[in-house]
Amino acid sequence: MKVIAKMKNLRIAPRKTKLVADLVRGLDTEEALIQLDHCPKKTATYMKKLIFSAMANGENNFGIDKKNMYISEAFVGAGPVLKRWMPKAFGRAGRILKRTSQITVVISERIEGKGRKSPEQLENERKARLEEKRKLEKEARKNQEQVEKEEKKKKPSLKSSSVAKKEGEKDKNKSEKKSWASKIFRRKSM
Repeated sequence: MKVIAKMKNLRIAPRKTKLVADLVRGLDTEEALIQLDHCPKKTATYMKKLIFSAMANGENNFGIDKKNMYISEAFVGAGPVLKRWMPKAFGRAGRILKRTSQITVVISERIEGKGRKSPEQLENERKARLEEKRKLEKEARKNQEQVEKEEKKKKPSLKSSSVAKKEGEKDKNKSEKKSWASKIFRRKSM
């Protein structure tokens, strides 16, 4: 079983990226991750993410055991090139090519079918994850509702009606007293 993961338009030159791809090709996934941890290249972090992605694809979609995976293929192609210019002497301009890479990692099984989960097992695991997610969402909603209820209880009660009427009259008086300038220089926001 082959599992493919791709990363496109990585803003590192393919020439530099190929060095890291050559480093992990043919290794077990666990060994490759350890190798990438100690690799000083910038591409190593992106390659590590890509390998994790491929491992997750194999485990969740095909039920492949992590310990049985190895990197059968890892290759790098050139992506689109960003063309820029650099000012040079005597009014000239020099061309700069900012190259991008497209990395492809193919993970296969060392021993075909060893430790692989059946489609029924995969489906049961998916259902269990969904149920767990729903339970967590319900608990979060309940907690949020309780917090909102407590906040409502803490708010002070409404003022008596006579006090509210007096404040309403004050607001009317203020609006009547506003000058002509307040009409002209009104805040206009959307």
